Amino acid sequence: MSRSLSIAELQGIFAGLSRTMAENFDLLTELDAAAGDGDLGITMSKGFAAAAKAAEGYTEKDAGRLLLLAGMAIAKEAPSTLGTLIASGLMKAGKEVAGKEAVGLAESAQALGGFVRGIMERGKCKPGEKTIVDALLPAVEALQAAGADEAFGEAWQAALAAAEKGLEATKQMKAVHGRAAYQGDNSIGKVDPGATVGVMLVRAVVEAAS
Repeated sequence: MSRSLSIAELQGIFAGLSRTMAENFDLLTELDAAAGDGDLGITMSKGFAAAAKAAEGYTEKDAGRLLLLAGMAIAKEAPSTLGTLIASGLMKAGKEVAGKEAVGLAESAQALGGFVRGIMERGKCKPGEKTIVDALLPAVEALQAAGADEAFGEAWQAALAAAEKGLEATKQMKAVHGRAAYQGDNSIGKVDPGATVGVMLVRAVVEAAS
């Protein structure tokens, strides 16, 4: 029997992401220092703390608006490259589930698909360019491949496995965006920091569903 995420569970996801980003502050900083300017730990911590605060005070029954407000909070508090991309993704995802009181398997696949499209449109990026998309697009495809009768948690577990595989694949990719692109071939052999955050996002949903 499939299930869905309630507004309260969505609020819990943002609270969990706030904790996750704080706990992984050093990891994200180190990964970004090797590929960019080393500010990913602070921007993700600030951004998701703001998103969690916005979600915590939410009292409406519209999942789409909750995602929109979380995205707006991140855009305001973390106007970095990845912060802006995630904010754009959340706003796009919000449109996919506008008016929904709960988010089921099909709706969550639509939301994550919208999230990825928002990132690709804003960042002008595509798969294979060593970005967060390389972790999240495989997750979307895994959700879309799930049968209508597949359990919500099992489908998202498959999405997490796909995201982790996508993250590992970024080691073999050459960066073409941002500061990491300046490294050229030297960017090969390292996982992408943004894709690392992407896996954390998917894992937060899995934890909420388990």
